[in-house]
Amino acid sequence: MSFAAHLHSTFPFKDVWSTYLADAQTYFPVTNSRLALLLLVNIPIIAIILNVIWQLIVPRNPTDPPVIFHWLPIIGSAISYGNDPLKFFFACREKYGDVFTFVLFGRRVTVALGPKGNNFILGGKSTVLNAEDAYKHLTTPVFGKDVVYDVPNEVFMEQKRFVKVGLSTDNLRAYVGMIEEEVEEFLKHDASFSVYQRNDINEWGSFDVCKVLAEITILTASRTLQGREVRQALDKSFSELYNDLDGGFTPLNFLFPNLPLPSYRRRDRAHVKISEFYVDIIKKRRAGGSQHEPDMIEALMQQTYRNGTSLKDHEIAHIMIALLMAGQHTSSASGSWALLHIAANSEVAEALYQEQVKYFATPDGKLRSMTYEEVRSLPLMDAVIRETLRLHPPIHSIMRKVRDDVAIPATLSAPSKDATYIVPKGYYVLASPAVSQTDPLVWKDALKWDPYRWSDPDGVAAKAFDTYADEKGEKIDYGFGAVSKGTDSPYQPFGAGKHRCIGEQFAYLQLGTVLATLIRRMEFHIDRVPDHNYHTMITMPKTPRNISYRRRKFD
Repeated sequence: MSFAAHLHSTFPFKDVWSTYLADAQTYFPVTNSRLALLLLVNIPIIAIILNVIWQLIVPRNPTDPPVIFHWLPIIGSAISYGNDPLKFFFACREKYGDVFTFVLFGRRVTVALGPKGNNFILGGKSTVLNAEDAYKHLTTPVFGKDVVYDVPNEVFMEQKRFVKVGLSTDNLRAYVGMIEEEVEEFLKHDASFSVYQRNDINEWGSFDVCKVLAEITILTASRTLQGREVRQALDKSFSELYNDLDGGFTPLNFLFPNLPLPSYRRRDRAHVKISEFYVDIIKKRRAGGSQHEPDMIEALMQQTYRNGTSLKDHEIAHIMIALLMAGQHTSSASGSWALLHIAANSEVAEALYQEQVKYFATPDGKLRSMTYEEVRSLPLMDAVIRETLRLHPPIHSIMRKVRDDVAIPATLSAPSKDATYIVPKGYYVLASPAVSQTDPLVWKDALKWDPYRWSDPDGVAAKAFDTYADEKGEKIDYGFGAVSKGTDSPYQPFGAGKHRCIGEQFAYLQLGTVLATLIRRMEFHIDRVPDHNYHTMITMPKTPRNISYRRRKFD
């Protein structure tokens, strides 16, 4: 078949054009206005035709990664990617291999899949594959100036070191009791648990798991990391401000950071007010007028940069906002997915409860409070959290912007034995640990939620975790203390390399304590786990996502 015949069979533009001309002749008089309208109506069709022709006939540089065919100019593959990124990635891998480029609203994004792809991107030099250029436009309006991606990488690494001080083992030990107390108070007073509050062990109630876990997560995080002043403010206007600020952390804000929309204006007003709220707390503490438990604000107030400069009040405030926003989204999503799977797997749910009985039962049949060391040593609970993070990592795509032309290693993918792919300056690169974590070439029954896969010391899961874990993986110091590099592992739930999340130990502790407290108080049930909703910044379960519950007999 000739190219012209192929193009006509793919998109019969001649027939479409003729139809439009006939319709226009019928309904519009022969005027300049009619010609202008015809042009306006046909511009999208012409653009699509030119876009298709360009992709089919213009020769490509052999060192360019293959570009995914797309009908719509500028928009590119945004719809397929946005609706189901993992389905999109696996389908592209089947056709093009582990390295390919797709168009995302005008951006050229080169994807490198698998552990080698993750290692190339997440382990790459920040001077070439840069996170600030990829995310600053999204995070700075929400977090604030002079922190995270609004500063050079070396400054951000120092700020991560400051945060690690506030996540000391002594502080984590103190947090367990606070988290447990917050969850129990929530169950006693929140309207979602009216059946629980009536103490009827035969009646079932239900709750929206995402709504409940979001509230529990922010309550427990504010009581521990954020400090008593923030926790007390959650019952007032702070919650409304938080919601307005949270409205600026969406895929729309990532793609279009400066639209003249009401949500953008609410985001900006909320940031100013929340920042002032934190600065006021800091000033009162500096003046000695505030009594507080050990928390992150106290730790940050004591830190200095390597050049001897102390953290400014607004920097502390903006770091606190970043911790509040980032931790809230990821932990509430992970907790929701974990509880959904527990509710859908009665045998695992019962085994988790019996694990509680084994470790925490008292002679009178009650369950005593947990300690930091005990929460960390619950084998099945630990496996449930790991498996949930494997199947439902909060972030499916991690991007960097390319500052200089960069070669993709031939061991990852190459057009020939004598050449490698080159990603041009100005492109984005994308790693997807979510693909590695659900790859059927790596994991047996990859899409099945099976926490017991983590109990096999010689299995894929255990080996992947050993490569990733701080205790056993290759160590490297990026400026905030030695951590496991983890970029070679097919399991990377908290990212890898220098931008690996420093809050993962707190996240494990928070999730473990929250889930253990809920499990010891209630039984749960749901018919099936909902599908993924990929239209949110953090991957959440689709609605309906109500879990049924009833109070345990011996609670």
